[in-house]
Amino acid sequence: DGPWLSLPSPTHPEKQRLDPKELFNGSRKVFEEFMDLFKDKGQAEVASIAQAELDLFKSTNVNIAVTGETGAGKSSFINALRGLIAEDDGAAPTGVTEKTMEPTVYPYPNHPNVRLWDLPGIGSPDFQPNTYLKQVNFKRYDFFVIIASERFKCNHTTLAREIERMGKRFYFVRSKVDEDLRNEERDHPRTFSQESVLERLRMDCRKHLQRMCNPKIFLLSSCEFTKYDAPGLVKTLQDDLQGLQRLAFLLSLPNLSAEIIEQKKAALKKWIWLISLTSAFVNVIPIPGISVACDISILLGSMIAFYKYFGLDNGSLANLARQTGKPIAELKAVIISLREEEINRDVIIKLLLKEEKVWLRLTAYVPVLGPMLTAGTSSLTTYFMLLRFLNEVAEDAERVRKTALTEDLKKLK
Repeated sequence: DGPWLSLPSPTHPEKQRLDPKELFNGSRKVFEEFMDLFKDKGQAEVASIAQAELDLFKSTNVNIAVTGETGAGKSSFINALRGLIAEDDGAAPTGVTEKTMEPTVYPYPNHPNVRLWDLPGIGSPDFQPNTYLKQVNFKRYDFFVIIASERFKCNHTTLAREIERMGKRFYFVRSKVDEDLRNEERDHPRTFSQESVLERLRMDCRKHLQRMCNPKIFLLSSCEFTKYDAPGLVKTLQDDLQGLQRLAFLLSLPNLSAEIIEQKKAALKKWIWLISLTSAFVNVIPIPGISVACDISILLGSMIAFYKYFGLDNGSLANLARQTGKPIAELKAVIISLREEEINRDVIIKLLLKEEKVWLRLTAYVPVLGPMLTAGTSSLTTYFMLLRFLNEVAEDAERVRKTALTEDLKKLK
């Protein structure tokens, strides 16, 4: 799982207006706790551990298989989970006929190491349950999502049992729930109850999967992906992953809810300790005019990555604008932090200089801290610069989400 899982976090890192002495002492305590994780290790070894963890994250893959009978909505589900519609670049093709003749990979737009695989429909002439898993290269996938658009059948149960026998996880998804609700309301307008219909659908799913022990069933609509059981499915997939795979899946998700944005923010608050240590201890380059020495390229890459994780890059905003019918200028108008195209080496130096001035004022309240005033100060300076930026882009992401959903922005004030 790696050391990042146990990293300390500031008690109130977002409260930048705390008493200066209190802020500095709190920050020093956090830094010392962090360094205590690596006690008896030199700076070079600490930097090496941090760099190795960052490299491991970059190479961490998540492979999710999506299967089901032809026409069940596999491709639409894949697009919805990736925050895309069928007309977006890189979207899975959809239609009334079987489009998938062999396993086809669809990476997340801003995190290509997280990949959804659209598998051929089970039960078609070329893909039978008893040979299906071998044909689609079963060992490649971390877990399976089995989709049905009407009722689950023998093929679904047989496939699930085979997946279980081979030691992998699976989840049942009952798709196109929006269509069922519309049909039911049309046919029974006076007695229609959404809650009753959804409960009946769940009972029907369990009835047809009665040979399975406590199957995980989720009702959803790819056309209205934030409704019904989709949030629960996303949380379950995330919770069932471990360590860096869990982090990779979380950061790849579109901003489906305020909760996801907050989860990304909380995870990255821990992660930026590694970035700060690596920047301050590896390939350190002095910056003229300030005492901070760091690798600016690491900071630059991290800030651009934050933008993509929170869907604020130009590509993500363009997709969101197409999906919601909002002008992209309207979405960009609520972004207060630096724009993606504004992030460069000179801007980062200005931000570091601003942060360093804060720390110089704070050091007047405490005695000299020995090693902390060397590489330690650089890592703290870069940490709080990244932390400030992280808070800003997370707030921007929520504003963009609210704007896309045409919700009242006054609630954010």
